[in-house]
Amino acid sequence: MATKKAGGSTRNGRDSAGKRLGVKRYAGEVVQPGTIIVRQRGTKFHLGQNVGMGRDHTIYSLVLGKVEFERKDKTRLAVSVYPS
Repeated sequence: MATKKAGGSTRNGRDSAGKRLGVKRYAGEVVQPGTIIVRQRGTKFHLGQNVGMGRDHTIYSLVLGKVEFERKDKTRLAVSVYPS
């Protein structure tokens, strides 16, 4: 009986590219309308004032203004953009 599998092919070697998720613009930064603020899977961050959400839960600015992260309740964080 052989103790090792024949080395003809490997079962490993598959991996997907990173999706570059996360916060793209931080609190206090000035953003234009349409600027992506957060890329996420699901709603880790929720919608605040003057922001929209894409099909893939991306949060983006709707107005020119400053980004703010604020607590919605004990567990939820919201992202808002306030006109400056």
